[in-house]
Amino acid sequence: MSNTQTKNVPELRFPGFEGEWEEKKLGDLIKVNSGKDYKHLEKGDIPVYGTGGYMTSVSEPLSEIDAVGIGRKGTINKPYLLEAPFWTVDTLFYCTPKKETDILFILSLFRKINWKVYDESTGVPSLSKQTINKINRFVPSNKEQQKIGEFFIKLDRQLN
Repeated sequence: MSNTQTKNVPELRFPGFEGEWEEKKLGDLIKVNSGKDYKHLEKGDIPVYGTGGYMTSVSEPLSEIDAVGIGRKGTINKPYLLEAPFWTVDTLFYCTPKKETDILFILSLFRKINWKVYDESTGVPSLSKQTINKINRFVPSNKEQQKIGEFFIKLDRQLN
């Protein structure tokens, strides 16, 4: 059976990788964490992010693990990489990888999702942890995730 006949095998692939990709829920790949208020913290050198990006800097991190930020309220369709250490406000989820999941692959995966389809509001765009966790996507092995993630981050850096 050719790659075009099989739904869970990509048409374009890096050399050395074969086999089918496995369908998984995002909740099996990542942990969706909530941001928090930062106003009780002192100024510092830890960046604070919201749905619009960098806001200020504080003295303590909320996370020591690289993550993908995705809006909970407001801008829900512009995921971006959060390099640890960082803090996020409550309008921004930060998604950390579970075992055998590459964060750069998750970033590229998130950028391909039409998040507006999952908008749960009638006013300000909104997402919930439950909605994010239920989304199904096909994913490769961890080694192939790393190769794909590295490729797209290098491409991103070349274009920006």
